[in-house]
This record gives sequence, structure tokens and C-alpha cells, in this order.
Amino acid sequence: MSSLLRATFITLALLTVAGCTSKPVLNPHSELPAGTQVSEEKMKQVIVNALQKREWTVQRLSPQLVQAEITVRGQYHAEIDIRYTRSSYAITYRDSRDLGYKDGKIHRNYNRWVNNLDNDIKAGLRSNGVSGEAGSAAQLFEQTGTSK
Repeated sequence: MSSLLRATFITLALLTVAGCTSKPVLNPHSELPAGTQVSEEKMKQVIVNALQKREWTVQRLSPQLVQAEITVRGQYHAEIDIRYTRSSYAITYRDSRDLGYKDGKIHRNYNRWVNNLDNDIKAGLRSNGVSGEAGSAAQLFEQTGTSK
């Protein structure tokens, strides 16, 4: 096989692997420790603060629901719903543009944005007095549901 043909195949293989950036949509759901609750107003405040920290724009606030969106580099756009109670919250994919959403999969950057937001919400709750017996971050929340 000629070296030019070999180089072409290697380049195509590398481009194919590099282009595989779709991952299952992350929809985190977190519960506070058993018996732990905060007021719905406090939960909403922590969520909104985390959204603002990560430069998400709040679209709509209603009881037990915050809708938000983010546009990155003027092109990549995502919209989420965050449903909350006194003892839990869930971040759910709503819509996107230029993130390649198809069949429950999306560009990995969306999952990174949502994961960072989820971590900031947990940190905000911890700094507002939500703590577990052992005090470790892993024990403070139970997380379930990672795909749409």
C-alpha cells in the first residue's frame, strides 16, 4: 500500500474518532438526604444563583420550575427545565440548536455545562446549611437518571 494511501486512511480514521462527540443527554436528578429539606424559596434561590454563576439566562420562574437557556460563542444554544421541591431537583433537557441533538444524544459540551450547573447547585445547597452526617459531598445527595 502506498504511503499516501496509508496516510489518507489514517487521517480519515482520526477524523472519524475526533468527530464522535455525541453522548447520551444528561438529565441529573438529585435528592437531599432523608429528612432534609429547605424552603422552596431557598431551593429556587440556590438554583438561580448557580444559573447566573454559569451564565445561563433565566427565561421563566414559576412555582417548582425554573426554565433557563445558554448561548455559547453566539452559536451553540441549549434550553433546560429545572423542576424542584423542598427536597429534590431535576435538570431536564428541553431544546437546543447546533449541538447535534438526535435520538437522545447530544454534543458532550452540553453534558459538561449541565454537570457543572448541577455541581454548583449542590455546592450552593451545602453552603446554605444542607449537610449530611459524614459531611462528604458524595453522601449529601443521591443522584439518579442520567439520560433522556
